[in-house]
Amino acid sequence: MTDQQYDVVVFGATSFVGQILCQYLHDTYGTGQSLHWAIAGRSRGKLDEVKARIGAPELPVIVADAGNPEALDTLCQQTRVVISTVGPYALYGEPLIQACVGRGTDYCDLTGEVQWIWRMIGRYEDQAKASGARIVHCCGFDSIPSDLGVWHLQQEAEKRLGQTCRQVKMRVKAAKGGLSGGTVASLMNVAKEAVADSDLRRQLANPFSLCPPAYTNKARQPNVKSAQFDQDCNAWVAPFVMAAINTRIVQRTSALTDAYGQDFVYDEAMVTGKGLAGRATAFGVAAAIGGFLASSAVKPTRWLLEKYVVPKPGQGPSPEAQEKGFYDLRFFGQTDDGQSIRTKVRGDRDPGYGSTAKMLGEAASCLAFDVSKEEVPGGFWTPASIFGDKLLPRLTTKAGLTFEVLETR
Repeated sequence: MTDQQYDVVVFGATSFVGQILCQYLHDTYGTGQSLHWAIAGRSRGKLDEVKARIGAPELPVIVADAGNPEALDTLCQQTRVVISTVGPYALYGEPLIQACVGRGTDYCDLTGEVQWIWRMIGRYEDQAKASGARIVHCCGFDSIPSDLGVWHLQQEAEKRLGQTCRQVKMRVKAAKGGLSGGTVASLMNVAKEAVADSDLRRQLANPFSLCPPAYTNKARQPNVKSAQFDQDCNAWVAPFVMAAINTRIVQRTSALTDAYGQDFVYDEAMVTGKGLAGRATAFGVAAAIGGFLASSAVKPTRWLLEKYVVPKPGQGPSPEAQEKGFYDLRFFGQTDDGQSIRTKVRGDRDPGYGSTAKMLGEAASCLAFDVSKEEVPGGFWTPASIFGDKLLPRLTTKAGLTFEVLETR
């Protein structure tokens, strides 16, 4: 057996999402069968508890702390792909990125932290290209449904309309399920960092901040910051909290693949309904998001939020609640000559936990088995730019997602 005795190692297996991911991998692939995988974290005792909880006593365990470079290097030597669920990534994620690019080990995570991704690309992309490590951020609800949703729409537009769409927008028609404690902690950390760093504030305001420096797109990008009426939905829409990361990932896909055109336009929002009730809800959502970010940026109110309001990292809904969750995303595309296409992406679990875990597991499996390093070399990739159509069958047959064309005209 080679040093890389595992296809995948789940680092952070004791986290809330990590445990759901481990259960999914065990239920879907077993242990030591078609997918050779292991779990990793800093506490052997807690890792053994995960093994017992998911019914996998034979599952291999690797003890490694996020702050121990030698242990992380040893971990990376043993596997083809590392999945990291250890966030906030801006606080704990860099040593593992450094270890992966040093060893040429592939990596995926579920971060939604724009500022951290930007820093990691700047610090490690050249090294990743040299070592062959493929680094794929945002392999959960942010940003696979958005990124692969746009990819799917553009592929269908090419087939049905004879060209890709210059303008695409995503609208969250419906969703049930809350944000994870880790996601909330990451959002609050972004707000905290932005207050102290004017350069970061400029980066966060730049819709192309994750694109390569040489990329040029001068098209003005819409940004739903408050309540507004959407003609395509015939309903009111409000800001979508994940748009800040999803739009950047979609634009990076466009830049890396050159598939959507140099003046590609993309935005996201959430549908709140029709009439006065929809309008009132839209204004309420916009105010709530603005208030949360403003409160997160100030130490006293951030402390109150952390102590009394937001879920803590490691907390989350019951398995029953996860199964009752779902999301329904609608994509609207328009070509330069006025043709249009409308598509739908739906997930069968709550977005922040159950569906995210399944998408992350299938992204890692796709990275291990479906995309060779001859096809896609080392570097920092987005889900759509590295996986493309290869991930879609995994998502639809195993992860509970559907991709559907609703209308072309």
